[in-house]
Amino acid sequence: MMTRIELVQGDITEQQVDAVVNAANSGLLGGGGVDGAIHRAGGPDILKECRELRAGPLKDGLPTGQAVATTAGRMPARWVIHTVGPVYAKREDRSALLASAYRESLLVADGLGATSVAFPAVSAGVYGWPIDDAARIAVETVRQAETAVELVRFVLFSDEILAAFRKAAGA
Repeated sequence: MMTRIELVQGDITEQQVDAVVNAANSGLLGGGGVDGAIHRAGGPDILKECRELRAGPLKDGLPTGQAVATTAGRMPARWVIHTVGPVYAKREDRSALLASAYRESLLVADGLGATSVAFPAVSAGVYGWPIDDAARIAVETVRQAETAVELVRFVLFSDEILAAFRKAAGA
């Protein structure tokens, strides 16, 4: 079965999907951008579960390219899948870590039984990844992933990012 890909401009916290992916930092305790928006919209239950993860199996934080799930709190989604994308570096190819963030998020979604997942443009904000390349890696990785997720919706913040994802998807 092939995963259907949708591209929309909007607010990821309002998506009616099983799971929303958070472009988190390794500390999992909230931050700016998508991470801050998800923590604000979902409320204190997300932070509570993140603190429990940090007190237990993720004492040193969530490694780059990995993913873990918590409740979605007050958001319409059931779960938040937190993933840590790499910071862009001109002198070091970190593409495999960015692809891993998408792949590992889908693996977590499969483990939860989620069939619809909303992704932001991981690493394309404050982590500085060039948007055309970030979009290409995101779309290619989702298309190649072996997953039971039926719908991946990329929820993009701006016209520019939406255009880059449309180009990458051949839409």
